[in-house]
Amino acid sequence: MKLTNASGGLALAALAAFASPSVMAQDSNWYGGLNVGRSAAKIDDARINSNLLNGGFSSSAIADDDRSTGFKVFGGYQFNKNFAVEGGYFDLGRFGYTATTVPAGTLNSSIKLRGLNLDLVGMLPLSEKFSVFGRAGLNYAQARDTFDGTGAVQVNNASPRKNDTNYKLGLGLQYALSESLAVRAEAERYRVNDAVGNRGHVDLFSVGLIYRFGGKAQPPAPRMAAVEPVREVVVATPPPPVPEPAPRFEKYALSATELFAFDSAELRVQQPKLDEIASAIGGNREVNEVVITGYTDRIGSDKYNQKLSERRAMAVKAYLVGKGVESSRLKAQGKGEADPVVVCSDKKLPALIQCLEPNRRVEVEKITIERRVP
Repeated sequence: MKLTNASGGLALAALAAFASPSVMAQDSNWYGGLNVGRSAAKIDDARINSNLLNGGFSSSAIADDDRSTGFKVFGGYQFNKNFAVEGGYFDLGRFGYTATTVPAGTLNSSIKLRGLNLDLVGMLPLSEKFSVFGRAGLNYAQARDTFDGTGAVQVNNASPRKNDTNYKLGLGLQYALSESLAVRAEAERYRVNDAVGNRGHVDLFSVGLIYRFGGKAQPPAPRMAAVEPVREVVVATPPPPVPEPAPRFEKYALSATELFAFDSAELRVQQPKLDEIASAIGGNREVNEVVITGYTDRIGSDKYNQKLSERRAMAVKAYLVGKGVESSRLKAQGKGEADPVVVCSDKKLPALIQCLEPNRRVEVEKITIERRVP
């Protein structure tokens, strides 16, 4: 039996992302998942007939069993938004055929394919939740063939086996349901050898779930600066008019890693720092013109970073409004990768991402507190 092409070629659309990331990278994450789907192979009936003729037989009919159920269990590590490595175990199912021969008899054959794989995965985000990805890697597969004959057909080796390493390719779509859970739909092609000298492909079309484990530890939340109280002045007689003191300005810089999930402008559920800021603003009606500014690092395109910084600033504003602060007292703006806090020269991407972390921030500033002496 020979497994040959079962469908058209699969394009590896996201491999360009390996060399030059196009969007801002933040966290790195371990993840795991499970895919289940339909596997397909094409049985080479012409090769079967040729082998039968070499043995002195001809076939009057061949019934192919070229569809099965396959699955894979995998784990991976995502270095940034565009690059990950995955490894796991796969089972492509069982395929086979039954050939009715002349002289009278039958030849029955089946093959089971399972093994391990290691892939490089390139990802291209299309939105905050939706991505397309491609993969290229190696599979180490075990082929277990089974042959038996009836009537005039005699089988010399009924259970040949073979282990071999070949390439595999794939293409898919991914949608993030939440910070930790995502769904995938993908098509993969496994190059395989059977145990009797034939080589071909098996395609697996599957859907699955991914669970993303916790990323790196978050830095401690910045402490809010205390506002020095104004001393009360007691005089015996009405004092002459005193000019109003100059406004005081406080600025709070909040880590984007603390506020948001990986590649997202949606705030995490617990935000004690923003709750503290909302309480301070809401409890003092003299606080006006609060400016919320989002910043990114320099990794990725200027256009993407600008949009992301604006969305994150708007998310912080919406949160404060939801806590009772009037929208008219708040102004949200994004400055992309402008005004960096640190400058880094690291060459390797993981080290550069870590070094640039202080630049990924949201600042709440220019809180004007006016105090008048009656």
